[in-house]
Amino acid sequence: MLIVEPPDTALSVGSGDVPVLATPRVVALCEEAAVKAIKEFLEPAQTTVGTRIVIDHLAPTTVGRRVRAHATLEHTDGKTLSFVVEASDGAGVIARGTHTRVVVDRERFVRGARDRA
Repeated sequence: MLIVEPPDTALSVGSGDVPVLATPRVVALCEEAAVKAIKEFLEPAQTTVGTRIVIDHLAPTTVGRRVRAHATLEHTDGKTLSFVVEASDGAGVIARGTHTRVVVDRERFVRGARDRA
């Protein structure tokens, strides 16, 4: 859940020039919802990383409005998890789409990222 503040707007994050909820913040909310949806099912050494997100941002949300995102696990294929995501404010659905995450070993993933540097 997010109460939209000025730093969350397209104007502030550089994704546009209007003072409404930025699409990148909607994406982050949907990813957060997916992470929370499966967190309790992971082993302590595991985490998930996002690999794909497709979002239709359908309606603007002004500063001060409350936004909630919800993720539903639709399909698994080995370590690949596919979600349907949706975000809404008090007036209705503002975004919907799909999101893919992959289960990884946290330490191995971080080590691999460091090795790329």
